[in-house]
Amino acid sequence: MMAERGVDLSALPKEVRDVLAELDLELSEGDITQKGYEKKRAKLLAPYIPHMPNSDLSLPDVQLSPGHSVDPSPSPEAPGPSTSSASRHHRTHRSGGARDDRYRSDIHTEAVQAALAKHKEEKMAPMPTKRRSAFVQSPSENCTPPDMSSASEDEGSLRRQAALSAALAQSLQSPDYWINRSLQSSSTSSSASSTLSHGEPKTQIQPQPQPQPTSVLADVLAYTRIENSVPPDVTSSTPQERGSRVDLPPAVKGMSRGQSRCSMLDTADGVPVNSRVSTKIQQLLNTLKRPKRPPLSEFFLDDSEEIVEVPQPDPNTPKPEGRQIIPVKGEPLGVVSNWPPALQAALARWGATQAKSPALTALDITGKPLYTLTYGKLWNRSLKLAYTLLNKLGTKTEPVLKPGDRVALVYPNSDPAMFWVAFYGCLLAEVIPVPIEVPLSRQDAGSQQIGFLLGSCGVGLALTSEVCLKGLPKTPNGEIMQFKGWPRMKWVVTDTKYLTKPSKDWQPHIPTANTDTAYIEYKATKEGTVMGVAVSKISLLTHCQALTQACNYCEGETLVNVLDCKKDMGLWHGVLTSVMNRIHTISVPYAVMKACPISWVQRVYIHKARVALVKCRDLHWAMMAHRDQRDTNLSSIRMLIVADGANPWSVSSCDAFLNVFQSHGLKPEVICPCASSPEALTVAIRRPGVRGAPLPARAILSMGGLSHGVIRVNTEDKNSALTVQDVGHVMPGALMCIVKPDGPPQLCKTDEIGEIVLNSRAGGTMYYGLPGVTKNTFEVIPVNQAGAPIGEIPFTRTGLLGFVGPGSLVFVVGKNEGLLTVSGRRHNADDLVATALAVEPVKTVYRGRIAVFSVTVFYDERIVIVAEQRPDASEEDSFQWMSRVLQAIDSIHQVGLYCLALVPANTLPKTPLGGIHICETKQNFLEGNLHPCNILMCPHTCVTNLPKPRQKQPVGVGPASIMVGNLVAGKRIAQATGRELGVVEDQDLIRKHQFLSEALQWRAQTDPDHVLYVLLNAKGVAVCTATCVQLHKRAEKITAALMERGGLNTGDNVVLLYPPGIDLIAAFYGCLYAGVIPVTVRPPHPQNLAATLPTVRMIIDVSKAACILTTQPLMRILRSREAAASVNIKTWPTIIDTDDLPRKRPPQIYKPPTAEMLAYLDFSVSTTGMLTGVKMSHVAISTLCRSIKLQCELYSSRQIAICLDPYCGLGFVLWCLSSVYSGHQSILIPPLELESSLPLWLSTLNQYKIRDTFCSYSVMELCTKGLGTQTEILKARGLNLSCVRSCVVIAEERPRLALTQSFSKLFKDLGLSPRAVSTAFGSRVNLAICLQGTAGPDPSTVYVDMKSLRHDRVRLVERGAPQSLSLMESGTILPGVRVIIVNPETRGPLGDSHLGEIWVNSPHSASGYYTIYGEESLQADHFNTRLSFGEPQTMWARTGYLGFVKRTELLDATGDRHDALFVVGSLDETLELRGLRYHPIDIETSVSRSHRSIAESAVFTWTNLLVVVAELSGSEQEALDLVPLVTNVVLEEHHLIVGVVVIVDPGVIPINSRGEKQRMHLRDSFLADQLDPIYVAYNM
Repeated sequence: MMAERGVDLSALPKEVRDVLAELDLELSEGDITQKGYEKKRAKLLAPYIPHMPNSDLSLPDVQLSPGHSVDPSPSPEAPGPSTSSASRHHRTHRSGGARDDRYRSDIHTEAVQAALAKHKEEKMAPMPTKRRSAFVQSPSENCTPPDMSSASEDEGSLRRQAALSAALAQSLQSPDYWINRSLQSSSTSSSASSTLSHGEPKTQIQPQPQPQPTSVLADVLAYTRIENSVPPDVTSSTPQERGSRVDLPPAVKGMSRGQSRCSMLDTADGVPVNSRVSTKIQQLLNTLKRPKRPPLSEFFLDDSEEIVEVPQPDPNTPKPEGRQIIPVKGEPLGVVSNWPPALQAALARWGATQAKSPALTALDITGKPLYTLTYGKLWNRSLKLAYTLLNKLGTKTEPVLKPGDRVALVYPNSDPAMFWVAFYGCLLAEVIPVPIEVPLSRQDAGSQQIGFLLGSCGVGLALTSEVCLKGLPKTPNGEIMQFKGWPRMKWVVTDTKYLTKPSKDWQPHIPTANTDTAYIEYKATKEGTVMGVAVSKISLLTHCQALTQACNYCEGETLVNVLDCKKDMGLWHGVLTSVMNRIHTISVPYAVMKACPISWVQRVYIHKARVALVKCRDLHWAMMAHRDQRDTNLSSIRMLIVADGANPWSVSSCDAFLNVFQSHGLKPEVICPCASSPEALTVAIRRPGVRGAPLPARAILSMGGLSHGVIRVNTEDKNSALTVQDVGHVMPGALMCIVKPDGPPQLCKTDEIGEIVLNSRAGGTMYYGLPGVTKNTFEVIPVNQAGAPIGEIPFTRTGLLGFVGPGSLVFVVGKNEGLLTVSGRRHNADDLVATALAVEPVKTVYRGRIAVFSVTVFYDERIVIVAEQRPDASEEDSFQWMSRVLQAIDSIHQVGLYCLALVPANTLPKTPLGGIHICETKQNFLEGNLHPCNILMCPHTCVTNLPKPRQKQPVGVGPASIMVGNLVAGKRIAQATGRELGVVEDQDLIRKHQFLSEALQWRAQTDPDHVLYVLLNAKGVAVCTATCVQLHKRAEKITAALMERGGLNTGDNVVLLYPPGIDLIAAFYGCLYAGVIPVTVRPPHPQNLAATLPTVRMIIDVSKAACILTTQPLMRILRSREAAASVNIKTWPTIIDTDDLPRKRPPQIYKPPTAEMLAYLDFSVSTTGMLTGVKMSHVAISTLCRSIKLQCELYSSRQIAICLDPYCGLGFVLWCLSSVYSGHQSILIPPLELESSLPLWLSTLNQYKIRDTFCSYSVMELCTKGLGTQTEILKARGLNLSCVRSCVVIAEERPRLALTQSFSKLFKDLGLSPRAVSTAFGSRVNLAICLQGTAGPDPSTVYVDMKSLRHDRVRLVERGAPQSLSLMESGTILPGVRVIIVNPETRGPLGDSHLGEIWVNSPHSASGYYTIYGEESLQADHFNTRLSFGEPQTMWARTGYLGFVKRTELLDATGDRHDALFVVGSLDETLELRGLRYHPIDIETSVSRSHRSIAESAVFTWTNLLVVVAELSGSEQEALDLVPLVTNVVLEEHHLIVGVVVIVDPGVIPINSRGEKQRMHLRDSFLADQLDPIYVAYNM
């Protein structure tokens, strides 16, 4: 490198070395070309190379926009148009030349770079994880070619080619000046400095994660040993109350206990070492370390009703200090003697006197003139059309149209002549034209809103051309399609051949202009509604006169119009004012511009046009295409009207255009930006300047000030400056004020930004057909500080935000519709677009296709940016670009982005002229129809109004005083009791009741042929029955086999591995007869051994089973090679198959010495994934059976139907024990059979006329989803459920009200009584606490306030109250059972307005956990625990469920008021977030409701991040739509920020046999990266 000669790099100042290092990095990452790198490096080192003549150059610090020198002579700093041809094609790192669009500003690019440089040091957020197959980019042929990427109407665009690093070289001063200054104070150098500008720590995302000491949080995580894979809760300090039972990780995807144990504990975070997910979550936590939140005050007052944290106003907020503004007057509107009395009169005059004079030249698609319409032809055709419309469309007596009717004009942009004729024809016929866009398809973006416009204007007839009509979408029988939301339309073709020559005596009526409506122009509001602005005949004429005066139009001039001639400036100048002044208009349609962007410049040159009417986009396109053109000359132009000059970002386009075309004769003073609005028409326009006079000044404003609505010249932080050009003076004859944009129209102060309001005869008069909205817009009377009106005259709101500068020049800084008000500060959508586009490199997105809008989430506006991603952009590029956009917007605008989404190319809804349809995009975003391919949500950074976390108050008062306080306050202690069990009289029965084994023997003797069990198959056929004696004999055979082959001792554990059926029951009693302890286990699923066999193995190992009883097929499976793949099959205990046993009787039948002896073990996997076995004694099971018998009135002559899994809990008791005790007949339906025959359960109820049936939620769900649509067919088959008196769902969870209600509603038609369906409640410590019996009142439903519930309080509200949750009672409490609600922390009883843990006291509670380790502490804590006061002697068991008791108005069987128990959820599953208690099911209900494609969802927390897993039932392209919707709904309804959203395939969320979600299994699988998710989004 020549630059390095004689430079000792190590001796350079640190700042320069940093910049060099950064340059090297950029080169290595491809952000800068080799040439650009060398050039920059040379410039950087220049001051340090000895003998360099210009090393102390320094420029004065002038505030000027780049490229704004009028002097065209090229300077070395800014190469002018005279660059050599070689460099013309490679002008990548130049600041002059073909640069870019309306959002282009070198200063801004540089500002953004400087802002981004500040973030270099910080941590990078984790990149989302995406399944490779998920998103196929659109094929290349439907992607726009590169030069057309900016094909947009409103978002013009130029490629900003300076690479990211051009920041240094392109600063305003020479680089040497910069370097010298950066040596003196390191804080000004644009990218060398890393000091934070605002003194606050920024939480930001980083492209380059630098090694850095992580926070305390990370350290806590790194050194915590996590047992049971419970994540450390890094914010709450409460100890984990209920420990886990058996410390076994679940069988996740075949990870057996043994393997996973070591890997789990050897890692720091309790997850396997290679876990990609947990490192990403760690990364996310690091980026969230210092979320921006207002400081919290000391305590959260519980009963405060307000939810939202209101940020206190910042005392440093700039306030306006000027005097009240005085209305600004335009020059008087001159009176010209020959001005026509109406516009039609002008046309009549030129048609008669200047018939040969050209009026309009139209171009073909290549930009060549197609035809010229003369004033004579225009007049004749318009006349014919007027005559035809009034006289030829109906009959003489019933004309279709009469003067004053509204008519739609449907003409493409490319056919201006047809449009002109139609427009003037309507004016001559005195019907009111309503020009609209050509609808291209039934589902056009915004077509419904156009329908609203046509409806509100009462349009029933549309004029169009033959060509256009042919192109409209048709129905199969050839009629024009009925467009979405449109009224019925008649179509009339206006081609000349269909028009009739007026009869000799017919003359059009041309009255002097009055206040009747002349035409209606459409406008779309911010919300997307399209309204019609009516312009009266006098306004139309006055507006043309004012434009003529302001623009100094002369008769016979030539004007080139590049704008849409159907509305706005294109219509006002190019169709109306031009005819008034007999101007020759050359119309350059959008299609021509797309094909040949420089065509308008060529037209100006060829026709020596005096005026051109363009948008910034056209300036940009002309520059881009300019290099192919030698011979253009723009010296004929006296006025270049820039229609969107009011956009603050237009200034750079104007400058760049001037820079290129000044050498082609363009004069700087002819550029005339103007401001217009649909309501007020032209608001202000810059008059052409005088040659040599100084150009108007620019305002360089502080964006911070603008966001507070205050004008402050930007001095301190040049990164957040906005350069604005004026739009000239107010229109002639108009009066202008600036008023506050919201609230009453109060006049602003001189240094305040407000909405421009205008009083003028030349404005719109109303929104047609909408008088209400009209009043607020067209009849505004400004008021002063005191609120008094300043006069009588009404003003019209323009929707433009701005101020009046020195010399009464008007400046516009934004539009009302682009205004985003976040936390009281105003941001302009265009400014955000500009900042996003200044983030280099923009090879990720299309420049002209960015939508910025705000959505209201949780009481504030949240900013969303959606852009179209280029097909060739890589994931990493996109993510990096997105991250940097977030940083840039945060730095420059001091506002957080809520969501940034990239969608595939060409998928955003477009307006007819190619811009992005913002409202439709927003609608798609909110409805989940956007289908992004990349998304980044930042709720943590931008949601700052969450309620303060609740801080648990230290308990100063003892639990006893709380109880006394409750009693004094008249609150009941929350407890409830079932009825008495009663005493058993008869001696005979006592024997029977003592032990179930004796009950079976007694029944076999006394009633041998009574059928106890009937087992059905899928066809509903009884495949097996068992009478009392058959069951007894079968049990004896099994006992004999056990004694012979098992070599067992009394009290050994024996595993029963059977499919649901009678074999299982016989084996159970066989074990009791043999004196061994049965353990029922669900058999492994033959198709899914890897997942199900390890659980079987685990239970066998934990229970230390001495023997396995099973069937032959299952025995083969246990010893198969497939089984060997997931467990060690060589170490099974003895396996006995009971299929073909010899007829043998055991020598004797065992009788337990006491009833407290263990009868069986009940193993189950809880919802938290814990495998727990509980011990059931003989006395417990006989009392439980007696309790159920009393509750359900069961006796020998009754039949019940059971469709449940018979392996644990109440399901097992009903299947195996209850019938033997009570003698009723049980019809057994294995739930698996329903999969092949859905109606099996319901048809059984009908066939056997069953009164009582028991089922599980999964069975009910199968029937609801599978048979819901078939109720008619079932009814026709004679299915009748009116016999069913009670249908009880057996579960250990909160009743699923939505499911039970929809089941009842669906099958009501089949005679199911709405009172029949109820639920039961059991837990591990007590298998049956509640069961809806035959006596007792119906279960009641209450509505509780969710906000109170999170504070553990129960507040009943009305049905349908906001934030309410409906809960159903869990069934009547069983006889002999007492429950009490207890505070799990203090263990004191609670009042009935509190949520607490349900404790139970009952003779049938289990007697303890069966564990390997014998954790006595846990036993005592869960099974034999005492209240801290109240009744210290009673022993209680803790269910581990939270609930409450409410006394209802209903009476129970004894005539007392009924106490209802409501179960809310498992204590182990609750999420403690922000000091509040959340129940996963509530969040999941909201999530599942948020989008139609969410089949199921589950939530859990990991290190205080809320993780939401959603199963996607739709197509994978919808995956990313779910991310914002899930985040929104959880924020809105639960006031929580979701940390991670995981989208997975259906069926991924694990569910146990009872149909309950296994959230902890899911969490472990997620952290071990075993879910194969479609998409994982890490919310910032």
